[in-house]
Amino acid sequence: MGDTGRLRSVEKTKLMVMTALMAVIISVCSWISIPLIVPFTLQTFAIFFALILLGGAYGTLSICIYILLGVIGIPVFSGFKSGAAVIVGPTGGYIVGFVFSGLLFILMTKLFGDRKIIVIISMVLGLLVCYLIGTLWFMYVYAGTESAGSFGEVLSLCVIPFIIPDICKMILAYIMAGLVKKAIR
Repeated sequence: MGDTGRLRSVEKTKLMVMTALMAVIISVCSWISIPLIVPFTLQTFAIFFALILLGGAYGTLSICIYILLGVIGIPVFSGFKSGAAVIVGPTGGYIVGFVFSGLLFILMTKLFGDRKIIVIISMVLGLLVCYLIGTLWFMYVYAGTESAGSFGEVLSLCVIPFIIPDICKMILAYIMAGLVKKAIR
């Protein structure tokens, strides 16, 4: 194997390790939680940090690994919860929404490049997609019960209180990922 082959092998290994590490960081950030109806966590920070640091494909892979770890029973979700019941529960749509945020990030950066403005737009749109999927899922789970609410009521309960903190977490993720990228080079 020539120097180029070894270099590619080292880069692939580094990406695999960083992908696994980001799944762990997402887990740890989900444990840092203020319990509300939809828990306030640092997951959003970790999701966008992973996408910016690793790129869309590997960042999304780290999100999927995180979710898979939780589904198989490792307590990686908020409140040290695990299992498929979390995903099919009222707030599971927000967790699934993270995957769609990653897929949108991939699409946007593939189509338009990874310039600063594209990354920022991708994060904002990804967060909106996550909110939409989570809110619709929350409504679906509670449909037909006394707890069921209108779309506006669910937004006021599950989304509006999180908008400013999530924007702050996205800004922090963008800054931190830039610093880490520089340090890794």
